Amino acid sequence: MILANYQQDYTPVGHSLGLSSIIAILPLLILFVLLGVVRMKAWLASLISLAVAVVLAVAVYSMPLADALNSGLLGAAFGFFPIMWIVINAIWVYNLTVETGHFDVLRRSFASISDDQRVQAILIAFSFGALMEALAGFGTPVAISSVMLIALGFKPLKAATVALVANTAPVAFGAIAVPITTLAGVTSLPVDDLGAMVGRQTPVLALFVPLALVFIVDGRRGLRQTWPPAVVCGVSFAVFQYLSANFWSVPLADIIAALASVLAVLAFTRVWHAEETYQESAEDDRPDGVLGGVDDGSGRPRTPDGAPDPAGGESVATRLPTRARADTDRDTHDSPLDVFKAYAPYLAIIVVFVLATRVPAITGKPPAGVGATGTGLESVTHIVNWPGLHILKANGDPVATTFKLNYLSAAGTLLLIAGLISMVLIQVGPRRALRAYGRTLDQLKFAVLTVMLVLGLGYIMNESGETTTLGLWVAGAGGAFAFLSPILGWLGVAVTGSDTSSNSLFGALQITAAHQAGLSPTLMAAANSSGGVLGKMISPQNLAIAAAAVGFEGREGILFRRVIVWSVVFMFFMCVLVYLQSTPVLDWMVVKTSAVTP
Repeated sequence: MILANYQQDYTPVGHSLGLSSIIAILPLLILFVLLGVVRMKAWLASLISLAVAVVLAVAVYSMPLADALNSGLLGAAFGFFPIMWIVINAIWVYNLTVETGHFDVLRRSFASISDDQRVQAILIAFSFGALMEALAGFGTPVAISSVMLIALGFKPLKAATVALVANTAPVAFGAIAVPITTLAGVTSLPVDDLGAMVGRQTPVLALFVPLALVFIVDGRRGLRQTWPPAVVCGVSFAVFQYLSANFWSVPLADIIAALASVLAVLAFTRVWHAEETYQESAEDDRPDGVLGGVDDGSGRPRTPDGAPDPAGGESVATRLPTRARADTDRDTHDSPLDVFKAYAPYLAIIVVFVLATRVPAITGKPPAGVGATGTGLESVTHIVNWPGLHILKANGDPVATTFKLNYLSAAGTLLLIAGLISMVLIQVGPRRALRAYGRTLDQLKFAVLTVMLVLGLGYIMNESGETTTLGLWVAGAGGAFAFLSPILGWLGVAVTGSDTSSNSLFGALQITAAHQAGLSPTLMAAANSSGGVLGKMISPQNLAIAAAAVGFEGREGILFRRVIVWSVVFMFFMCVLVYLQSTPVLDWMVVKTSAVTP
């Protein structure tokens, strides 16, 4: 039996792009309202929004119900593999260090650099988080940074907020620059040119993110007292991200920048100290007014009706009161071997990823398409057509509905391998490791569900044509598209939670619009990725991961309200930067690339 193809129609409402866009954006508006206003749990908000997307796809876009549901299944599968496969194994590695006490050694090592939580936020959430983003991406830095900050005495919600806002400037080069290589694939623009152009946008953002983190931790006083290390961190990261992206290595841009910023702050804090050290007191370690809860003086989180919160606000880390932990840390002296073991899992991750991605004999070449075979780690990779899904674009070209099963080369698998190596290095037996894996799965169960639902929503919008409707509407702005271009990437990441997915979704559309408006294709394609990094902090996927990491499952709406302003402000900044780069004011920053036919 031959299945009929579904052909997308981007103007199903009165043949009007504007009217169709009003309908197409409804699933996203409903999702954000349910999260930010109704304060609904992320998995339930995602499920409702997915149902709305299905109804609109069938009733308005005339997509067969079977195709709409099948598109959702494809998205849900992608949400689990490779995205949550990465997060599960990254959190498992972290849980191994908690299980053995090596995480406490790592925490004390970071605390020894500075006992000021404002500086710790810069080092851990921004610099160390950037390293985790470079190696794994897809929510890993948010999860690990959050729990590290909690272990240093941060309130859970503040820790999650800091980790989410910090996970911006490094994202475009995350997972060994997968977003950039994906963008090159869908636009036919050179990887080096795209990497260089993004490397002239996100470093400017990096100058301000550490300052924002200091403000989140301690407000204006924090800015006034600790702006010097924030500036040192931002400038060192920005300079080395720019240099690596433009002259050295696009895939290693974040690794080089992260290590450079850590070393710069470490050196700077040897000769500089704030006029007073900031540490949150034990009595501050409770949800603040944004929760809408009631405080009984116990310090335990409470629900809006005043009942004790069953989640207790606890993260996966066992937490001591701040003062008790400080006293314990002063009395504890870790041996060099203990410090090495604490860093060993992360060193293992770096070694495994570098070998797997930078050594050609090991990396190999991926299969060129369905039914083809690869080499090296890619020799067991299979690309398959998703069963029963046949979609055509409005112009009759087929929409790619393939699924990649890269069992060995997937970042999640590499993290699993690094975890197995870490078991030996930190001396964890198989039974103990399996128990830790089981706890990890239990801890992340709602995050996994949320991510699969959100990706299902994203794919339904993509395959039905709803997302392209929105993209074409924005692209119709002519010369003003240079200002709106980053918003397209922001929107894509807000829906999918992935800069890679957003680049895959809107990359070709960006260069088509660029040609229509007489703008640089390289600039517009890069703007999609650079704008997309600012949608990361409000994506339900990342919100769910952050909430699960700090023990606030179901409170994603609280985090959304805390970060939405930062997301919008930084996005506006990126829009202005890209627009100026499209004009004689800053066009000297634009990488010159040979014209590409859309």
